[in-house]
Amino acid sequence: MLTRKEFEDLEDKILASYAMKSKDSGGREYEEPQHEVRTCYQRDRDRIVHSEAFRKLEYKTQVFVIFEGDYYRTRLTHTIEVAQIARTIGRGLRLNEDLIEAISLAHDLGHAPFGHAGEDALKELMQDVGGFNHNFRSFEIVTQYEKHYPDFCGLNLSEEVIIGILKHETDFDKTEAVERYKNKGPTLEAKVVDIADSIAYLSHDIDDGLTSGCITEEDLVESELWRRVYDRIKESRHITDRNMMKYLIVKDLINMQVMDLWRFSSERLRELNFSSSYEVKQYHLKNPSNPVIGFSPQMNAERNALQDVLNRKLYRHYRVERMTEKAKRIVKDIFDVYRKNPQQLPYDVCQRDVVYSDKEQLRIICNYIAGMTDRFALDEHKKLFNPYQKV
Repeated sequence: MLTRKEFEDLEDKILASYAMKSKDSGGREYEEPQHEVRTCYQRDRDRIVHSEAFRKLEYKTQVFVIFEGDYYRTRLTHTIEVAQIARTIGRGLRLNEDLIEAISLAHDLGHAPFGHAGEDALKELMQDVGGFNHNFRSFEIVTQYEKHYPDFCGLNLSEEVIIGILKHETDFDKTEAVERYKNKGPTLEAKVVDIADSIAYLSHDIDDGLTSGCITEEDLVESELWRRVYDRIKESRHITDRNMMKYLIVKDLINMQVMDLWRFSSERLRELNFSSSYEVKQYHLKNPSNPVIGFSPQMNAERNALQDVLNRKLYRHYRVERMTEKAKRIVKDIFDVYRKNPQQLPYDVCQRDVVYSDKEQLRIICNYIAGMTDRFALDEHKKLFNPYQKV
C-alpha cells in the first residue's frame, strides 16, 4: 500500500515542473491532519462526490429539461464528461489529475434548476440585491452550506480547488471576486477544466440537439469544423446508420479539439518555460486575457463559428425557447410566492425567531430555489399553485 508521502514523491517524479503538486498546496481554511494514504486533492475529490449538491446534479438541466426524455445530458452527466475530458488533457500535459478531477466535479454545483434558464430568472429577480452567479453559489456551497463535519461549515477544500471553482470561466461562466482570493491566480489544472467544459458542452449539445431534432445536419454544414469531420468519416467509413454517424462525428470532434489543444498548449508551455506552479499562478494573475492552455487560432475560429451555429439554430429553436420560458415562469412563480409570504418557507430554511432584513430574506429565498432540482421545483410549484395537490 502506498502512503500519502509516497504518492507525493511520485508526483515529483512524474508531473511537470509547472504542475500543481499536492505537497505544495496552499492548504485548507481550517487546519486538519493529513491523511495517511490520500493526498489533499484526492480527499477534496471524495468530499465533493459525497456532497448533497453533487447528488442533486442528476436532476438538474443541461439544455433539455428532465421531462423531455432520458437520453439527454443532465448537469451530472455533463460534469462527468468534463472530468473525463479534463483528465485526458491533463495527463497529456503531465498535470495533476486529482486536482483536475476535483475542480471538474465541483464546477457546476451551484447551478440553479432548469440550467441557464433558472439562473437567468434568479439573476433578474435578484438584480437589485446583488444578483445571482452560479460560480459564486458553487463557492458558497463548498465553503458554507455543505455541513458534514462538526468543526467547520463547508467541505474545507484545498485552496487550489476553491480558486478553480470560484474563477471558473467559459462563455457561460463568469467569475465573481472574493476578497480573500482576489490576488491569487488559478493553476494550469483549473484552466484545463475551463476549456474541457467548453469542449464538453459544444460536443454533447450537438449530440443532444441532433437527437431532439432541434438542430439538423443541414444546419451544421454551415460550420467548417463540422464539415471537415463529417467528410473525413464519410470517406473512411461506409456507414448508413445516422445514429452511428452522429456518435462517430461527435467523438471525432472531441478528439480533434483535444489534439489541437495538446499541440498548441505544449508549444506555449515550452515558450513560457515555467519552473513551478507558483510562476503559473502569477502569470494567470497578470495575464488573464492571454491563457496558456488554449487552441490554435484556426481551431479557435472554427469552434467559434460552430458555437455560433448552435446559438442561432439550437438554443433559439422554438422548442428550446418554450422550455426556457416555461422554466423561468416556474422559478419566478415560486420566488414570488415566498417573497410575498416567507412564512411558507420550511423551518430549516427560514428561522422564525430571527428578524431578517429584506435583502437577507431575498437571499434566503434565492439560495433555497437555487438548491432545488428540476423535479423538486416542479413538485414545489404544484404544491403552491395546484389546489388539489397536498402541501
